Amino acid sequence: MTTWKQHLTGCALAGMMFFSSSALADTLTFAALMSGANETPPNASPATGIASLSLTDDLLAIHIEYSGLIGGNPSAAHIHCCAAIGTNAPVWVPFDDFPTTTSGTYDITIDLSTFVFSGGGTQAGLIAGMNNGTAYTNIHNATFPGGEIRGQIVPTPEPGTLLLLGTGAAGLASVLRRRIRI
Repeated sequence: MTTWKQHLTGCALAGMMFFSSSALADTLTFAALMSGANETPPNASPATGIASLSLTDDLLAIHIEYSGLIGGNPSAAHIHCCAAIGTNAPVWVPFDDFPTTTSGTYDITIDLSTFVFSGGGTQAGLIAGMNNGTAYTNIHNATFPGGEIRGQIVPTPEPGTLLLLGTGAAGLASVLRRRIRI
């Protein structure tokens, strides 16, 4: 038998799910872990990097941290799209004013609705490539003209999604615990 408290709890959880998912629905987040092993072909560079990307409406915010480049200062950095892991793709989003240091950070926000893509790219194609893991970012230099470090761009879970997953798991555990006791 269900009590009014259980109904109230169910309604509260449903409301939290509705409001948290609609508030975060307009932002997509992505990440890429960059290394020489991820390049095509792979290289032995000890350099590392991480790219964090956030897409809200038409604005793509990009934050990159990298360190330990051994091939010299970056000569270029960008997003390539769209090819399977282990294959190369054309440049779609060049990073203007990328730092010319062997370690550093880079931040840029791009309005994709007015951006002129390289390589015949489109906004819809880039978003699809980031969602399905066929877009990647990399950093090039004189020693590694094909790229010293590279990382596939993949979707990351939203904080609201993790909260909902945890809430659902806790509820399921509670139901299972009650059934086991009966």
